[in-house]
Amino acid sequence: MGAKSFSRTVGLIVAAIAGGAAVLLWFAIASTGPLDGPTSSIRGIRGVWGLFFDLQAPTARVLAAAVALAILFAAGIALLEQRTKSTSHRSTNRVNTPLAPKLVMAASRGVFAGPLTVTVLIPAHNEEASLPETLSSLFAQSHQPERVIVVADNCTDSTVAIARTREVEVFESVDNTDKKAGALNQALKTLLPFQGDNDVIMVLDADTTLDDGFLAAAVDRLTDDRALMSIGGLFYGEEGFGLLGQFQRNEYVRYSRQIRRRRGHVFVLTGTASLFRSAALRAVADNRSVTIPGKRGDVYDTAALTEDNELTLALRSLGALIISPAQCTVVTELMPTLRTLWTQRLRWQRGALENIGAYGVTPPTFRYWVQQLGIGYSVIALSSFMFLLLLTALSVDRMVWFPFWLGLGSVFIAERVVSVWRAGWRGRLLAGTLFPELFYDVFLDAVYVKGILDITFGREASWGHGKRVIPTTPTTAS
Repeated sequence: MGAKSFSRTVGLIVAAIAGGAAVLLWFAIASTGPLDGPTSSIRGIRGVWGLFFDLQAPTARVLAAAVALAILFAAGIALLEQRTKSTSHRSTNRVNTPLAPKLVMAASRGVFAGPLTVTVLIPAHNEEASLPETLSSLFAQSHQPERVIVVADNCTDSTVAIARTREVEVFESVDNTDKKAGALNQALKTLLPFQGDNDVIMVLDADTTLDDGFLAAAVDRLTDDRALMSIGGLFYGEEGFGLLGQFQRNEYVRYSRQIRRRRGHVFVLTGTASLFRSAALRAVADNRSVTIPGKRGDVYDTAALTEDNELTLALRSLGALIISPAQCTVVTELMPTLRTLWTQRLRWQRGALENIGAYGVTPPTFRYWVQQLGIGYSVIALSSFMFLLLLTALSVDRMVWFPFWLGLGSVFIAERVVSVWRAGWRGRLLAGTLFPELFYDVFLDAVYVKGILDITFGREASWGHGKRVIPTTPTTAS
């Protein structure tokens, strides 16, 4: 199967495997036979549905099997991921993994490449509303960058004028039709040849503000660890936009918490704010079309919908060590409407599927395949749960309580609340009510299914970045 054909079928592959797992689990549970204990029939809907429920907890056999499968799956993924990481870090293959820590440390031992410098690139397309705040947060850092360059891409507003009033450099793209990735490629081609191996390039979105100490913490980590090739930020959502904004803030808080628990081992180097050693970016450009997808000489693959996710895969495939420290946090924009949120997430989801399709099944991409399979399985599980809730509500004429499931549900709600503790009381209250967030998850599941359908049928993808909206009535989370 060719690379193009594989990319088209990646959605079907993920859906088929996730669906097959769900069917197998269904048959495994169904094959245990009826549970012991009293059961009660539920009146059907106009005689069509015949349902049964039991007043006891599942049998010990079913519970043990479910727990064992979950532990085995989680442990298996963790062990394989750790083995892949260790193998990559110890690699001495200069052709396939030129950025492997063992090779980087050997090459830089006893060599002083000069003091570490930071050059900030801010890609901006009509960002007059948000650029001033982004620049202010950058200049407020305790560690100041040596250069700041606004990469203005086909701007028709006052973005360029604002940048010049702040006395930063401006690079204007020329005849660029490849969005953010194309503009950055043009800027990097003029910049990288003059960068030393110890110089760092930071890519900072024009709608992102850095929290205090971001650059200082990142520079310290890069100075202390010569093998570290890139540092990404942990992002949190801006205030405002009502209930929809809180949904997104809770989602981002949970993701950042997950990365902190993984000690900074990140899935994706966020496009909002990330730092890269110039040597790493040169290695990516040199290996495009050789060992990784893309056009030779380009740092960013302009064919990718999600350039940050694709660049992460490129660096991992070349053996690079990347992290997102807990001290490096940023505040990024939120989508103000369901329409813009749908467009953004569809681009993210389809981009992720296309990226793993382009790279294929390899040790560095294994974790990303598992992640997509997990999302697919959760889509089936959540949709089935919501359907059964609706069916039960329409079938019964009185409430039936199941102590076991109520207890399990209480644990689930507690976890939802604890995991968004940093989002303040509004975030905790929303998580505690449970069902609103479940409906938000259903919305994201619909995006996932749409992404699979679009990529399978070869529908044209939309980059989908809307005009910046400033909240008119911001609120403050405690």
